Amino acid sequence: MLVAVFWALAILSLYSYFLYPIALKLLPGRKRSAPAADGDNPELSLSVVITVHNEANRIRQKLDNALDIDFPAERLEIIVTSDCSDDGTDDIVREYTERGVKLVRAQQRLGKENAQLAAIEKAEGDVIVFSDAATEIPKDALTKMARYFADPRIGAVSSEDRFTAKDGGVVGEGAYVKYEMWLRQQESRLAGLVGLSGSFFAARKSVCQAWDIHSPSDFNTALNCAKADMVAVTAPDVLGYYQDLKDPSKEYQRKIRTVIRGMTALSRHPEVLNPFKFGWFSFQLISHKLMRWLVPWFLLALLVVSALVSHQGFIYQLALLAQLVFYGLALAAHYSERLRSRSVTKIIYFFVQVNLALFDACCRFLAGKRMTVWQPSAR
Repeated sequence: MLVAVFWALAILSLYSYFLYPIALKLLPGRKRSAPAADGDNPELSLSVVITVHNEANRIRQKLDNALDIDFPAERLEIIVTSDCSDDGTDDIVREYTERGVKLVRAQQRLGKENAQLAAIEKAEGDVIVFSDAATEIPKDALTKMARYFADPRIGAVSSEDRFTAKDGGVVGEGAYVKYEMWLRQQESRLAGLVGLSGSFFAARKSVCQAWDIHSPSDFNTALNCAKADMVAVTAPDVLGYYQDLKDPSKEYQRKIRTVIRGMTALSRHPEVLNPFKFGWFSFQLISHKLMRWLVPWFLLALLVVSALVSHQGFIYQLALLAQLVFYGLALAAHYSERLRSRSVTKIIYFFVQVNLALFDACCRFLAGKRMTVWQPSAR
């Protein structure tokens, strides 16, 4: 019996990160026309919504960046939506009124999504582009993004994130980031993304009408696309740049906050797990989100069961030893910066750190922890 449990846990532990991507690659995707390499979508108007809370130290830079974007001014609207900022951010935004920037202020501080809803109600564009104050948008990004909406089946488009160092240089992509971007492309090909880049994405205004202020907008938008029989896709040629966190130790808390918000969204919309209603989108959501959140629990159970069956053969002894070495390397890397700088050890350390955050977030969620009001990370 325990041997069967061992193999079941081994498969479940590997599923989200390895077996699911293989399945995605093998499944036939939707045929979708690629965006034109040049030209424009002359009928499309955009509303850029910048969500802020106490961003006085960087809102000027963000607005200058937004106003410098290469897109026809007559079809571009810029809205700053303030989640009850009280540090002078709103006053700075008002200085840009003559340059066409509009300020929308939420009536109460109820979180990022509530502030975005206030802007959605005022936006006049066919497509709403959501961006954080910390994200730098390249001059040609909106033109490229608009081309994707020439396909009526596309309801939302996600940028791909790029991190920059304090000196302005682009931080090299790690194996995990490359893996996630590849996974996004496969999901786009099948049933669409189950989550967009929250710092920079666009959605048709019609998709934004059913807005849940208690669910993360990157998930909310993907769900609304699925409900409307549309897809959310990733745009490899549309990039958003933002700096690494000033304090890297805050990354762990950011992960916990993100996962708790994701679990909250899924608990509020359990119908999306029904494959008879949402088809392959449900399969992707279960595989990418739910099964990944459960990985630390599978791994913990696998370690215990491996110890219990280790006397039944060499393969089980080897499995137990491999796990102990794996976690031992992660622990050693935690205390040794030199070890963390090595590629293999760095991946092991990152994987363990991510799953510790998932375990922590799940425990907090089950204990009743919820996160709606948001404080932007210092960068």
